[in-house]
Amino acid sequence: MSPPRRAIVLAAGRGERLRPLTDACPKPLLPVRGKPLIVYHLEKLARLGVPEVVINLSWQGAAIRAALGNGARWNLRLRYSDEGDMALETGGGIFRALPWLSPDPFLVINADVHTDFDFAALGLGGDALAQLVLVPNPAHVPDGDFALQDGRVLEQGTPRWTYAGIGLYRPEMFERCTPGRFPLLPLLRRAIEAGRLHGQVYRGAWSDVGTPERLAALQ
Repeated sequence: MSPPRRAIVLAAGRGERLRPLTDACPKPLLPVRGKPLIVYHLEKLARLGVPEVVINLSWQGAAIRAALGNGARWNLRLRYSDEGDMALETGGGIFRALPWLSPDPFLVINADVHTDFDFAALGLGGDALAQLVLVPNPAHVPDGDFALQDGRVLEQGTPRWTYAGIGLYRPEMFERCTPGRFPLLPLLRRAIEAGRLHGQVYRGAWSDVGTPERLAALQ
């Protein structure tokens, strides 16, 4: 299975729960063991052979652009989707970048997760609109997000799993969307209702770096 040709790393969030750390430094640039959080993703994408990566920007976007440049040091081509002062949320941010991501399936990765998950383990089967990575529920999401049955993601059921912020998506997931600010969850629910949202469970190292305490634990 050949790797996807494009990925988007979602880096536009304000990082409210990480304040005051994110007052001076955008969340994707927070250092983890001496390296900016987002760089771990870029290195893995380069090793996988993904040549083009879109990074969406809002809060302190200029700092992210200045730190990462054009991506040549990782043998990547970086594009920046600048959303201005008001981030477009996950759905709106991906939709805005869609002209750079289409027409083939593309990876979506939250910049604020740290994991040793191998992106090459993701594939899209059948008529799936997306393949999500699900992880055991962390302490801050005790009830999880979704259930999984025979490889299909469901809203109801047990056991419950948490969306890892990593997935492989088809552009068709965003059909009928219009430009603007909107969340991803309604689109995931629409795909669930159609039986076209697939998933897989990953039990390895994964952390949502959402608070100073979780960042300190990861260090």
